[in-house]
Amino acid sequence: MNDKAYFLGIDLGTQGVRVVLLDNAGNVITADEKVMPLTDSSRQQQDVENWWLLSAQCIRSVLKKTESSVRKNIIAVSVSSTSGTVIPLNKNDQPVHPAIMYSDKRSADQSARCASITAENLTTGFTRFNSSCGLPKILWFMEQFPHRVGDIKCWVHAADYITGKLSGVFNTTDYTNALKTGYDLIHLCWPGYITEVLGIKKEWLPQVVPSGTVIGKISGAAATETGLPEHTVVTVGITDGCASQIASGATQPGQWNTTIGTTLVIKGVTQKPVTDREGRLYNHRHPEGYWMPGGAGNIGADWVTKEFPEQFIALNEAAEHVIPTGAIAYPLLAEGERFPFIAPRARGFQPPALSPELSFAAKMEGVAYVERYAYELIRRLSGEEISEVYTAGGASCSDTWLKIRSAILNKPIYKMKHVSGAVGAAIVAASQTHFSTLSAAAKTLVQKDKLITPQKYLSEQYESFYHSFIAELIARNYIG
Repeated sequence: MNDKAYFLGIDLGTQGVRVVLLDNAGNVITADEKVMPLTDSSRQQQDVENWWLLSAQCIRSVLKKTESSVRKNIIAVSVSSTSGTVIPLNKNDQPVHPAIMYSDKRSADQSARCASITAENLTTGFTRFNSSCGLPKILWFMEQFPHRVGDIKCWVHAADYITGKLSGVFNTTDYTNALKTGYDLIHLCWPGYITEVLGIKKEWLPQVVPSGTVIGKISGAAATETGLPEHTVVTVGITDGCASQIASGATQPGQWNTTIGTTLVIKGVTQKPVTDREGRLYNHRHPEGYWMPGGAGNIGADWVTKEFPEQFIALNEAAEHVIPTGAIAYPLLAEGERFPFIAPRARGFQPPALSPELSFAAKMEGVAYVERYAYELIRRLSGEEISEVYTAGGASCSDTWLKIRSAILNKPIYKMKHVSGAVGAAIVAASQTHFSTLSAAAKTLVQKDKLITPQKYLSEQYESFYHSFIAELIARNYIG
């Protein structure tokens, strides 16, 4: 391996682009981002050329901040993006239509049809189609614009488009992006029903390979537009959720990540796919053949800024002195829960007449109880142990909350230093160029910020309170 090597990660989000330059010790050398104002129309479709324009601007800005010795040692680049966004391209690799965004709900009827058809035609694989998935969006476009179907050469995902602009190769995607377009991750093929029942042409569907697979070097045109050296290797990308999981450190079996931002998201790595007949969990495929199951709930940390907009710093400090509270609270703001249990009529609750300090602390505990329930569910369904828990998201900035979570889980929690989709994409870029595997790359490049270990006296007290919380969920018919 080279003494010094650098990797570029591009994260294409709904509201902008972020680019990170990572060195071979996992240090972020520099970064840049460009914002796209989000409107109602841009939730449905976006201009892909603007994506590329902003990406190229970010790359040039990052390179401008670095020395020539760094620029010439940039080894590889990879892209992460939201899953479910799709773009039809013509024979010249130009968009036939703007990108149909994952947040576009116009394909609701088609998604119900896809879910029904896959349930009839598949015994394994992804069947949880909804309007955020790519497959129903392709079907919607075919039915809305039949006169433009003849112009289509292929369909690509958001990350694929930027990868294509970098390399000139547009017809290749990865396991994680292909999942919600209907790719069978068990048998590694596009199922026959997509063509035979839905009428989607087989030649429209991209080749699917593991994230990090090298597909070529940067094209001359892209090197000119971005300033990247002509030897830079371009690899196939990954979805933003999986990129963040990789950046968090959860890349090998038994390792899991909890991200508590607006919502609670749990992702990890298992030896085998996790079968969940209730649909709370679904599986991505790991580049090394493992599985990356995960689920996302409606509960999270949105209540912090909603209910305590100007008090949360003081209340967070005060909460440490009142835990464990013994108060059973479930801080769900909107009606309905989807993970780790499905309860369409679930509503938040807490005991009456709590002081602000107790209310704040009890709600942190409530989210941690849900996190523990999720991991118990995962262990039961997978039959595999949870060996390590990593964390990210706004909630991980609270030492008190980390202390609560570690005690309730009765496990150490690792908080990582650089957790973002762009950093994850940079690790993917390094995984099969500078390193031999994703696990090897993550082991070197992921940096731990702090370790929180469970305090025995807290864990012992939280044990009974946790079972009281579960009893309350059962009493309210939220879980069986």
